[in-house]
Amino acid sequence: MKEFDKLYINGEWVKSCNTEIIEVVNPATESLCACVPSGNIEDVNAAVASARQAFSSWAHTHAQDRAQIMNAAADEMQRRADELIDAHVITMGCPRHLTAGLHVDGPIEAMRYYADRAAQMDEIEEKGRVLLRKEPIGVCTLINPWNYPLHQLIGKVAPALAAGCTIIAKPAKQTPLQDFIMAEIFSAAGLPAGVFNLVSGSGRVIGPAMSSHPDVDMVSFTGSTYSGIKVAKAAAPTVKRVCQELGGKSPYIITEDADLAPAVRYGVEDVMLNTGQTCNALTRMFVHRNRYEEAVNIARKIAEENIVGDPEDSRVTMGPLASISQKQKVINYIKKGIAEGARLVTGGIDMPAGLRAGAYVQPTLFADVSNDMVIAREEIFGPVLCMIVYDDIEAAIEMANDTVFGLSSGVYAKDKAGALKIARRIRAGQCYIQGSYFNLDAPFGGYKQSGNGREWGDQAMLEYIETKAIIA
Repeated sequence: MKEFDKLYINGEWVKSCNTEIIEVVNPATESLCACVPSGNIEDVNAAVASARQAFSSWAHTHAQDRAQIMNAAADEMQRRADELIDAHVITMGCPRHLTAGLHVDGPIEAMRYYADRAAQMDEIEEKGRVLLRKEPIGVCTLINPWNYPLHQLIGKVAPALAAGCTIIAKPAKQTPLQDFIMAEIFSAAGLPAGVFNLVSGSGRVIGPAMSSHPDVDMVSFTGSTYSGIKVAKAAAPTVKRVCQELGGKSPYIITEDADLAPAVRYGVEDVMLNTGQTCNALTRMFVHRNRYEEAVNIARKIAEENIVGDPEDSRVTMGPLASISQKQKVINYIKKGIAEGARLVTGGIDMPAGLRAGAYVQPTLFADVSNDMVIAREEIFGPVLCMIVYDDIEAAIEMANDTVFGLSSGVYAKDKAGALKIARRIRAGQCYIQGSYFNLDAPFGGYKQSGNGREWGDQAMLEYIETKAIIA
């Protein structure tokens, strides 16, 4: 079992002011796999004070020095990649042979990506007699989710460090281990004391304190829309910047003239990736009536290709959900879909064959879903795909946009030109066309109730920057 008994504040490992601990359960075995401190408001106050004290010095560090430390951290992440992989396997149940590609390699690349962008802070734009200068926003609290824990941590930490901000990070209580490893990595890389601080704990206890603290200048939160609203309310009285990456129910339109087999495979595999625990998963698949039953049959075969089971088994393509509570939530949605009259094509509420314990759910496919069903409206966050029929492309676009969310979307058409025409009309922060995948250069964030602000790409740097106008 992994045990961390101290928090990381002001460059030191210190005892929490609270004696309680968080017990982390392996979702594949339902056994205790780790323990970390359950920090409290006093710990948050100490971390914020540390970050505030460190800010002035770090903000005025030469960009090349910040980049050097970040690249050293990336080197150390690479050296300790096996430990980072293990953290995801035991706390999330991600199949070990898939974990590097899903959860670790990208964050290492991202650390170097933003190290290269630290130099942007030294750029001064001249517009006649006006000089535009970039300055770091200040002390940032970063509240992270459990579904891509290292990916989301680095997606916030790396641009914040490059901009010259100081940080208090809070991991999700289900998946805290990678944050503790990263604290050790930053220490080894020579990051100055107070620049990165780590406080683990209950979101209900320390989340409001991190969001409302008067000495915090910015909050970046990834999680549910419900929790994002609470973060924004807590932050509002101190008028701090809030960046939110929230829920999604992303549409995927397959046109009548698309190459159906690869189009459907792309959509099914997208939803089943990471056991369906992906906020931008394309969980509503729209297919033209003339191709619908053919698409359903293709989708069923692809979903049933998955091997669900032990994360240590190299044949397994899908591990458990991240917790028993998340499993129950997904099972309840599957029951709701059946009750609503959707056709259960494959999967369902029973435990996958051969498994007796663990947070496992079968890859599940619903057909004959109407866009007003609960399973088509609410984020399930599990391996559940809804297939919806349409009669013309205008109806497909209308249904795609008929949602409170707007995080992501997808289009697969006969060709790129046809896909682009549709992509331009979908109200979402991203659109993946013709089977494309995540790209560091692509800003990530949503419209509507999917949040505010952007992560990744150059756009992410702007979340951690204030612009100063100097008028001569």
